[in-house]
Amino acid sequence: LKLGRPIPTRPHRGGDRLAAVAHIGAGLDGPRAWSKKHAMEGPGGDMPAGAAKIAEMQRVMQRYLDKTILWVKSRWASLAVLLCLYAMRVYTKQGFYVVTYGLGIYQLNLLINFLSPAVDPDQEDGPVLPTKDGEFRPFTRKLPEFKFWVSAMRATITAAFMTLFDIFDLPVFWPILLAYFILLLVLTMKDRVKHMIKHKYIPFSIGKQTYGELTKMKAGGKDSK
Repeated sequence: LKLGRPIPTRPHRGGDRLAAVAHIGAGLDGPRAWSKKHAMEGPGGDMPAGAAKIAEMQRVMQRYLDKTILWVKSRWASLAVLLCLYAMRVYTKQGFYVVTYGLGIYQLNLLINFLSPAVDPDQEDGPVLPTKDGEFRPFTRKLPEFKFWVSAMRATITAAFMTLFDIFDLPVFWPILLAYFILLLVLTMKDRVKHMIKHKYIPFSIGKQTYGELTKMKAGGKDSK
């Protein structure tokens, strides 16, 4: 080396290396982020506008239905009124007997499930159903009361909607359908009553201690003062 001549040095490439690593990482993270987003959206992409609208309507309807849980008498009164209107519709049209028969069979099936216990007593050890004597045991139904009402309302509305189309007005001799429905009703209810007698249970939760009388007496004592 000669004095006075600058020593050649290699340029510092640390910054270039860091930039290259960052560029490579960005290139790897891009497909990774896209695949994650694609997995969250599903193979079909975003939900269509029609399906999203239907889902929103279902949520709104379910929210309003949940608010009617406490109004038991009002709910069943509305079902009774709807059934009366449907009967008037069938009477005035003098038809749609097959639709009416299907509605009756479906609601009979709902009634049987409503009166049936959720757990078959033949497969359980020990008393699991409410009886007239002994410890209070709430009756757990196979079909809860609220679901029974919702299903009956939907079936009645569907049957009423079907009466708007003559294609469902099939020619049939309606007394035969009526006799067959009465026969099914008698046989199924007879079997259900035999099941209740065999296992000594009642399909209602009764006998639970309440404090309504004590509340009335306390309220009366305050009023007398």
